[in-house]
Amino acid sequence: MSTLRNKVQLIGNLGNDPEVITLESGKKLAKFSIATNDTYKNKDGERVTDTQWHNIVCFGKTADVVENYVGKGKEVAVEGKINTRSWEDKEGNKRYTTEIVCNELLMLGSK
Repeated sequence: MSTLRNKVQLIGNLGNDPEVITLESGKKLAKFSIATNDTYKNKDGERVTDTQWHNIVCFGKTADVVENYVGKGKEVAVEGKINTRSWEDKEGNKRYTTEIVCNELLMLGSK
């Protein structure tokens, strides 16, 4: 069960083309966001769709696949772990972001 402590699986569509960066080490980093939808009926019986956006980060060979085969609108399944990091902006304010560090990616939908 210890491998299930910080694990997330999402299926969604990319909102934009991925941003791919080559780090000083030569390793690639790909960043993109995906939208997931949850549909439910509200108290009046109306169908409501709730869209959530998730920031995804991929490294190495997974980043290569993203760079070459994945683009805006494509449906993907990602598996990884949730990571929250912080930094200081130009004004000295502490900022936080939560992202999914992807270790597995599956391209879905038609070719």
